[in-house]
Amino acid sequence: MRSGHRLGRSFGRLWGAYGTSALGTWLAFGAFPLIAVRVLHAGPAEVAALSSVGAAVGALAAVPLGPWVEFRRKRPVMIATDLVRCAALATIPAAFALGALTFVQLLLVSVVVAAADITFRTASGAHLKTLLPAEDLLLANARFESTAWTATILGPPLGGAATGLLGPAATVLADAVSYLLSALGIRSIGGNEPPPAPRPAARPRARDLLDGWRYILADPTLRRLFLNTAVFNGLLMATEPLLAVLMLGRLGFAPWQYGLAFAVPSIGGLLGARLARPLAARYGQHRVLTAAGTLRALWPVALTLVGPGTGGLLLVMGVEFGLILCCAVFNPVCATYRLERTATDRTARTLSAWSVTSKASTALLTAVWGLLGALLGPRTAIALVGVLLLATSLLLPRRTPAPHPRPEPAPATAGAGDS
Repeated sequence: MRSGHRLGRSFGRLWGAYGTSALGTWLAFGAFPLIAVRVLHAGPAEVAALSSVGAAVGALAAVPLGPWVEFRRKRPVMIATDLVRCAALATIPAAFALGALTFVQLLLVSVVVAAADITFRTASGAHLKTLLPAEDLLLANARFESTAWTATILGPPLGGAATGLLGPAATVLADAVSYLLSALGIRSIGGNEPPPAPRPAARPRARDLLDGWRYILADPTLRRLFLNTAVFNGLLMATEPLLAVLMLGRLGFAPWQYGLAFAVPSIGGLLGARLARPLAARYGQHRVLTAAGTLRALWPVALTLVGPGTGGLLLVMGVEFGLILCCAVFNPVCATYRLERTATDRTARTLSAWSVTSKASTALLTAVWGLLGALLGPRTAIALVGVLLLATSLLLPRRTPAPHPRPEPAPATAGAGDS
């Protein structure tokens, strides 16, 4: 590790671009459903479609982009997807100002943004592996995780204030501007990016679409981690609308209390991100991965006990704090583990397959649990999620894997300077 934990000027600019776009995303948190309900007078089915259908179709649209990214330089792809997200989001406040905004437009923008999100993550993960040496990847991923939770803490309150003063379209515009600033930050990295892997001339292009999934499923460690994260994340996200209905409806919590219940526990994300690297250094990445992955699955079932009043609010905050703390330890270790287990010439396709599956499983499980919530009630549906989440720890890789047998090209060294 470099003295002073410096990762170089190039990483510092990439990190700054990430932080800018993350803050913009959280400033606009909940803006689309709010616009749909208050401006377009959409019903529950339309709001649910905005979340689930938009993500699912966006994931489907991103499937061919993974192989496409693999054989191209990553920074131009990242800049292009930032600009696409900026342009798509900017159409919302423009149409709102002209009185021409429609629900179809919201849905189309959500699809474009979802596909661009997956493509950006695919390119940025592959680029990070060539930007830094292997021993710095965990520190870099921990910094991204810490930044994400900082944006989670700051963004929604600031976005809520901006929405109250200027309306929800203003936060969407701020999100669009954040992607423009991110594109400028990535462009400023400069230097020569390593050339992409050459495409094998003899292989048909259609076969490339499934390469990422083939690669994951052929590796026992990646396969178990892939299944664990897809199921865990999908089930966990499926509880969000159910908990909103329970807390804001039947239990009578005010919107500010609901927001507080999730904003304050995000401090656990900052703590967990800082603990990830020292814990991995002391106990090893595999042990930390399995321990944090198991512990994070224990918390959500307690949400079934939430009741009205201060006691119920404190219970949700305590459960969310423990859950977020464990997730913030798990996430950077998992991201590093995944990069280390993936050959450099397969990184983009693997990350794309991973992101597409995560988006699709989240959309599917959110829709399914929305129906279960309507049939069984939100508390029973949350309890079912909690029980199933307990079982996800069985999918974690239990044995420390042998070193990856496939050779890895040496990564390029990052630029000098502070991060």
